[in-house]
Amino acid sequence: MQAPKRTRIIILIVLAMGLITASWFFTDQQNESHTIVVTFPGGKILETEVADTPEKLLFGLAFREGLPPDQGMLYIFETSDRHRVKTKGFRFPVDMIWADESRHVVQVIEQALPCPQDPCPYFGPPPEKVRYLIQAPAGFVQENQVAPGGEMKFTLRLP
Repeated sequence: MQAPKRTRIIILIVLAMGLITASWFFTDQQNESHTIVVTFPGGKILETEVADTPEKLLFGLAFREGLPPDQGMLYIFETSDRHRVKTKGFRFPVDMIWADESRHVVQVIEQALPCPQDPCPYFGPPPEKVRYLIQAPAGFVQENQVAPGGEMKFTLRLP
């Protein structure tokens, strides 16, 4: 084998190994989910997965089979506004809890039905600007008497 050809092959192998290593690193970083524990006024605790990537913000709970009883999804919007969301691709109903910058409940929507295909209805906008949206298992709002005005506490759970 000629020396230049051998050198090119070695360089290609090193580059391929570098790309594989980098993809493992970045894939590992993206799979790490942050968990925020939300404590409601009545003392109920809900562990929420933070929608902190473009994919999670876009799809949220879509394509999942369900939510365990004490878990949910927390959307943290970049700015406080009168945000709207859809349940496109959801396979189960959810309760939605909209909260303002100070973590006070602004609006609740119970039993938001899944939407298998477009056109899907929007949920929201809430009556006031919000910064947070929690999607919880259907029945959570009624069972825990979550109502507008209540203040929630957020605690970051470290891995």
